[in-house]
Amino acid sequence: MRYLSTLIVCTVISVTTIWSQTTTDRYRQAEQLLSFNLKKKLYNQYLNAQWTDNNNLWFKTVTRKGTEYLFVKSRTGKKNQLFNQQLLAKKLSKELNKDITPFALGISDVKYSEKSKALSFKKDEYNWVFDIKKGKLSKEDKIEKSNPLKSTSPDKQYTVEVKNHNLILTNNNTKQTKDLTNNGTTTYGYGESLSWYFVKNESKNTPDKFDIEVYWTNNSKKIIVPRYNREHARKLYMYRSLPDDGTRASILSYERPIAGDSLVTTVDYVIIDINTGNITKVDLKPNAAFLGTYIYTTKDNNNKAYRVQFNRGYQSRDLIEIDLETGKTRTIYTESSETYVDVYNEYLYILADEDAFLWQSEEDGWNHIYKRSLKDGSLIKQITEGEYVVRSVVDVDVKKNQILFMASGKESGDPYFKYLYSTTLNGETAKLLTPESADHNISLSPSKEYFIDNYSRIDLPNIAKLRSGKKSGYSKVILKEDIEDLKQMGWKPAQPFKLKARDGKTDIYGVIFLPTNFDPNKSYPVIDGTYSGPQTIRSPKTFRRAVLNNDLALAELGFIVVNIDGLGSAFRSKKFHDFSYRNLGDIGAPDHIKAIKELAEKHSYIDATRVGIYGHSAGGYDAVRAMLMHPDFYKAGVSSAGNHDHRIAKAWWPELYMGYPAGEHYDDQSNFTHADKLKGKLLLIHGREDQNVNPAASMRMADELIKQNKDFDLIMIPGRDHSTVYYDKYLIRKRWDFFVKHLAGEDIPDEYKIK
Repeated sequence: MRYLSTLIVCTVISVTTIWSQTTTDRYRQAEQLLSFNLKKKLYNQYLNAQWTDNNNLWFKTVTRKGTEYLFVKSRTGKKNQLFNQQLLAKKLSKELNKDITPFALGISDVKYSEKSKALSFKKDEYNWVFDIKKGKLSKEDKIEKSNPLKSTSPDKQYTVEVKNHNLILTNNNTKQTKDLTNNGTTTYGYGESLSWYFVKNESKNTPDKFDIEVYWTNNSKKIIVPRYNREHARKLYMYRSLPDDGTRASILSYERPIAGDSLVTTVDYVIIDINTGNITKVDLKPNAAFLGTYIYTTKDNNNKAYRVQFNRGYQSRDLIEIDLETGKTRTIYTESSETYVDVYNEYLYILADEDAFLWQSEEDGWNHIYKRSLKDGSLIKQITEGEYVVRSVVDVDVKKNQILFMASGKESGDPYFKYLYSTTLNGETAKLLTPESADHNISLSPSKEYFIDNYSRIDLPNIAKLRSGKKSGYSKVILKEDIEDLKQMGWKPAQPFKLKARDGKTDIYGVIFLPTNFDPNKSYPVIDGTYSGPQTIRSPKTFRRAVLNNDLALAELGFIVVNIDGLGSAFRSKKFHDFSYRNLGDIGAPDHIKAIKELAEKHSYIDATRVGIYGHSAGGYDAVRAMLMHPDFYKAGVSSAGNHDHRIAKAWWPELYMGYPAGEHYDDQSNFTHADKLKGKLLLIHGREDQNVNPAASMRMADELIKQNKDFDLIMIPGRDHSTVYYDKYLIRKRWDFFVKHLAGEDIPDEYKIK
């Protein structure tokens, strides 16, 4: 009996060791599918067109050789090497006394002049010019750091700079300077716009880092300048536990209003005449700066400027005309909504000759282009109409009587695919210019005769075509993405699906990611990759997004990963979108749950009894929300950088979708107030220097869970901000470990290191 007992113990140890090795192998394979590794397996990914004055183009692309620079003649579509890369490498090697290879030149800020056949670029602290025709390389002056506090006039004659909260003008020809203002202060300065990413080290009292914000008239004679009144500006704080030097930790701060704040930074405007120095105050009441500060100037120098001004709560916006001589203003048009007027739909184009303007609005239930009167805002013509969404206006050409715009939902198939259309300023029937069933992205030539069309789907690698809006049927394939290495790894495209939402009527869409060694006879746990922020969607529509993400690697560990865009997400009808208004706590979960259950009924390999969820930022909120409000369905969740209570988030985002003031509905949709409902396994992750979603959000979530005596895990990473924490290799591994252990019920490798 003693021998038998020993034998049994040995057998158990042996099996455990074999299983651990198998799990480690899956981690290794998953690591190869992480986006920063897969980027190396994709070639000719995307054509970023750089147009010349002659409407030809050049671009750089990573091929199997390395980085290549290519030139395309638009009239023929013929492609050639832009310059002799071997020769330039040889000359740079000699100049810099180091080995530089032709397809790893390491040059930046590249510009090409077709007229002079010259290439300018930056390398190793210097500017360079390469005469392509003569093969001559010239070393120019040292690279000057760009100054974010300077702005140059359209005619290049003047530069305005912020110094000590005031504006100084320099004549670039004579180098003479003069003060434009002299009464700016720390709390009330001219043109001082704080960078979104700026964080102040309070322990060292580092100076505020501003970017200049001025708006030049097209004739370079005047500037419209916002003045930010920071008298009541409030800050959020963070703790830097890894000091820049020494051993003392630092306190970090950044200016940020939060939802419901009654006192915020405000903005008003002045007009400054460059020649006379006269300053005219714009007749606008100070408005909350976070609502936007942009000024539209016109090309026809009609001495007018325009501002689209949103009002607190985003239920209305005004089109305001500014007289640049007197500073007087008048409200041309006010648009309002019972829910919200979406800031992402803002578009304005002044048709001065027609005394009209173009405007985007969802007033008929879909986002469309309208022509309205500049006199009183009255409707002249709805330019586009139908049950589809205008996603953006690419170009307006008054002489050609043409509007180019991107739209989705007009063609059959996936309603999220963007296509290019043309119509007239009178709104004649829109003409489709990019017929392939895919998601299209456009780059237009200076003359607007040609354009590059990059298009792809989750199962179609990117194709870049040169097309002509003038020559019907003109289409030349310039670049095709090379994914042969990806195929060699066993990759297969994600599977799209369409199901009905919870109402049983509305179509919703999503994708399924499978492991490369997928076996339809096995049963796999499911992970819901979520992001229900109403400004976008989670499911990929392009090849790049379908491959370069965290879902592919997660599936490789032995999961089915799904993305689902439920009611309340973006790019559909206003009714569809409005479902999330004052209802962010819904997170589309009923649609997700219904979809996963239906997919499980259809596919036996999907185990709907073992479902986890993960997300970042708004998705981090989703993951915790799902665990709290649907605890019997979601068994494990990983939340990174979650904004768990919208009252402590940056003001504009929750006030747009949750309304103002921050009432009782904010309480109900706070994750803090539902901490007692947690049943499953939860991991909270946050970067200690996250200036987008303050780390206090996760710390306070943890506090509420502790009050309810709930078990959970918390990882706070020093030195990581909102973006870097999501792609941190350690945290990717911890996310993997959590789901493998708590959802799949398997042992995890000991401290696996992602390289």
